[in-house]
Amino acid sequence: MSEVDLSVNLGGIKMNNPVTVASGTFGYGREYADLVDITQLGAVTVKGIRLEPWGGNDLPRHVEVPGGMVNAIGLQGPGVDGFVNEYMPFLLEKGVPVIVNIWGTSLEEYAEVAARLSDVEGICGLELNISCPNVKEGGNAFGTDPKTVAKLVASVRAATKLPLMPKLAPNVSDIKPFVRAAQESGADAISLINTIPAMVIDIESRTPVLSNKVGGLSGSAIHPVAVKLVWEAAQAATVPILAMGGIVAAEQAIEFMIAGATSVAVGTANFIDPSTSIAVINGIQDYLERHEMKSATELTGSIILNK
Repeated sequence: MSEVDLSVNLGGIKMNNPVTVASGTFGYGREYADLVDITQLGAVTVKGIRLEPWGGNDLPRHVEVPGGMVNAIGLQGPGVDGFVNEYMPFLLEKGVPVIVNIWGTSLEEYAEVAARLSDVEGICGLELNISCPNVKEGGNAFGTDPKTVAKLVASVRAATKLPLMPKLAPNVSDIKPFVRAAQESGADAISLINTIPAMVIDIESRTPVLSNKVGGLSGSAIHPVAVKLVWEAAQAATVPILAMGGIVAAEQAIEFMIAGATSVAVGTANFIDPSTSIAVINGIQDYLERHEMKSATELTGSIILNK
């Protein structure tokens, strides 16, 4: 059999293989450079960036739980200038596509961040964290209302020509209206899922473990939830999907792709074994060869439903 073509196009982001890393779990790439060859990744997705430096939440801000972890890091980051000056030279040298997760507390801040990153060499796409509080709307998250999602995507779309990929929240009754709102407003791809709202209590002190009281659950425990949402999203999507949530081996990545994802992101597993993403790439290739598929794109949406 001829060599399998692992390359995919994630809404204009050309990847040599369908595997990236989830924002917030891989730093800015440089932190993992001694542990994994990041040039083998389809792309590097970096931690969230807002306009100015941001310190995040107070400690403690993460805790392990059965099947994963709950975190409330609070989107700590160096701001646009800090990221571009401190980290992009390293990533540019590696030659791997860079996806930057961006956030803000207003439409204007999102748009400004996007505009500032638009002409930075090496940045191939923007992932929009829409789970952030909209301070002008009483603190409700941008991603909890399809109309707000549409406004946000349209605002950022007007500010940049880079591929846009909103990262959708799982805590909604129906994911499809959010998918439609995003793509109709100019999104080039969809990213899901974000973490699931969660809380951990110390039963001896009867106090929340996290300083923020609540956080987001990630890891193996959320994988079946993520698969369901990816499958549902794919029914409404006319753009590619980047799927994440509980990937610890190639099997979970393949499951996402069968459900409808074009590419996948390894997240919490990076904290356990930094080489997981490379193993996932190799595992996808092995699967495609075993099933006599010529390309990764054949796997996307190949689910067979019972009649």
